[in-house]
Amino acid sequence: MIVGYAYIVGDLLHIGHLLHLQNCKSLCDRLVVGVLTDEATMEKKPRPTVLFGDRIRLVSQLKPVDAAVPQASYSPLTNLLEIKPDILFECQSHEERDYPKFDGRIMAMPYYPGRSSTDIKEKIKHGD
Repeated sequence: MIVGYAYIVGDLLHIGHLLHLQNCKSLCDRLVVGVLTDEATMEKKPRPTVLFGDRIRLVSQLKPVDAAVPQASYSPLTNLLEIKPDILFECQSHEERDYPKFDGRIMAMPYYPGRSSTDIKEKIKHGD
């Protein structure tokens, strides 16, 4: 059984999230998704609009997701060392990362430009 690990904020779920997770699931038997806590998200981005408890519950109900777990830092390393997946799915939009203590493969997955929670929030804010 091949276990994959992906991580997302999951704020204002959109088609980019779904496509990313479907692609990840197509490459493994079991997909575990880390959902970044508010604190983890704010290491690099603004506070999410949707509450963490709601985000993790929504992500856990998506068809490609076998399990959703909290991710307490922007880096997935703590969860990788605990879960020990075979594959870490990284989005191509992230800078190249190296996790020396992680024994699995790292696969860069496509990014879907124009499909982000930030873009959606800006459109709402400006009435587009």
